[in-house]
Amino acid sequence: MNNDLAPTYQRLFSFYWVLWYKKSNIYSVVDNNFKNLLYDYLECTSLGAFQSRIEAIDPNLDSGEIAKTIASYLEQCNVKGDVVDKSGHVFNASKRQIFKSYSFNSKAFQVNFDSDLVAKTIHPSIAHLETKEIIPPDVIYDIYIDNDQLCLFKNEALVRTVPKRDYHLIQGKFVMELLSFIHNKEESDWLGTFHGSTISDGEHSILFIGASGKGKSTLCAILTAKGFELVADDVSPMLASDSHLYHNPSALSIKEGAFHLLNPLMRDFDSFPNTLFNKTKGVIKYVPCKSPIKDNYPCRAILMVNYIKDSKTKLELISIKEALETLIPDSWLSPNPDYAKQFLDWLSLTPVYKLTYSNTESVTELISECFKEFRIH
Repeated sequence: MNNDLAPTYQRLFSFYWVLWYKKSNIYSVVDNNFKNLLYDYLECTSLGAFQSRIEAIDPNLDSGEIAKTIASYLEQCNVKGDVVDKSGHVFNASKRQIFKSYSFNSKAFQVNFDSDLVAKTIHPSIAHLETKEIIPPDVIYDIYIDNDQLCLFKNEALVRTVPKRDYHLIQGKFVMELLSFIHNKEESDWLGTFHGSTISDGEHSILFIGASGKGKSTLCAILTAKGFELVADDVSPMLASDSHLYHNPSALSIKEGAFHLLNPLMRDFDSFPNTLFNKTKGVIKYVPCKSPIKDNYPCRAILMVNYIKDSKTKLELISIKEALETLIPDSWLSPNPDYAKQFLDWLSLTPVYKLTYSNTESVTELISECFKEFRIH
């Protein structure tokens, strides 16, 4: 069989195997039975030899159908990711209709937009960094629409272009550019940027993951009101050199359904403006938090957050399959093979739980206990 399609790395997590494919940078989670069938398939010299092996194990199995399933699986796992096309987009200075200047930790940057609508994709989450002082920017970003494509430029060089309906991809790329700028890093220095929010007790951190609307940012807001530090909301970057999670200065994004819960806990909550950009997401408030004491912390646990009204607060172990199916789709992970191995190493040392909550006091107490329990001395 074609062993060029075989996974580059394999790692066992309890009852599941995590397989990583270099060609596509895809992480796949399979059970032990499928993993054994997969390697039987790869080790056989021909399709007939594989079918004979399956029939010898159990004559009732449809060896042809199993072979088709595995061949299709391997094909899907080896499809290369999208290649960013940078041709045909020349920088257009006439698109600079809106100018915004920002500053963070003595680093100045400017973002130019072609319309209020495009500005809404980026500005609300970093509005608290805006400055009216005249500071020469260290870097200038331009974001505008050109022929139904949303384009991101850095110092007039094209970084990425996507169909305007896929604006979230530009949001993610801009955050990566901003994080690299403020931390003096290159994109190649990061192990990944996780779709999750990070809280710290001043020494260690916990990464909260979960589908949109499950209460990650709301929980972070509750915990910051109770004295914990917000390291990052929504996009949590991990540096390859130390496997620490780093500070993302973007504001907390709070959906309207949580306003009543946070209004009593956060000072001047009502004063933060309401933002409506995507009707499906509804009204959002972007709430800035003070910077953490340090700009990076080791991560001691992954908690998949699930807010359920009137539920009891509880913490329960979950499988790596459930965790990665939540974490991977909206995260960016480096295609560097060394970093892929490092990511698997980190996962193997990091406990993964599901956190269900509704009561602010009990969940705060539980998170406090988590930091004590998960801390590595």
